[in-house]
Amino acid sequence: MEITGRLTADAKTATLKDGREVVNFSIAINDRYKPKGQTEVVKKVTYISCSYWNNTTVAGYLKKGSVVELFGKIGLNVWLNMDGQPKGSLNMHVQQLKFFTPSRNDGNNAVNENLAAEEPKQDLPF
Repeated sequence: MEITGRLTADAKTATLKDGREVVNFSIAINDRYKPKGQTEVVKKVTYISCSYWNNTTVAGYLKKGSVVELFGKIGLNVWLNMDGQPKGSLNMHVQQLKFFTPSRNDGNNAVNENLAAEEPKQDLPF
C-alpha cells in the first residue's frame, strides 16, 4: 500500500530486548470533501502509527511536519478499553519511504530559496 502524510511528531528509535532497532513515528492524512447536496466542507484526519525496521538513521530526518510517502503493509488493531468500548488503531509496517518536504520548522528553507533564485542556464540544447 502507498500513502502520503505529514509527520505528527519527531520519530523515535527503540531498541528491543534482542538488540534489534526500530523507528516509530505517526502520520496524519488530511481529507476534505463536500457531501452531495451540502454546502459545508467536511474535514477528516486519519492517523497512522508507523514502524520502519530497515535503517534507523532515517529517524534524524523524520521531523514533525515533514511530508513523506510510505510503501508497506497496513493493519488494524482492535481492542476494548477499560469501559468496554471498542477502540482501534491503524498501523503500517513501512518497507520504503520517500521524503517530500522538510518540516515547516526546518531551517533548510533558505537552501530552497537560494536554489530558486539562481539564474537559469542559457546553453540548454532544447
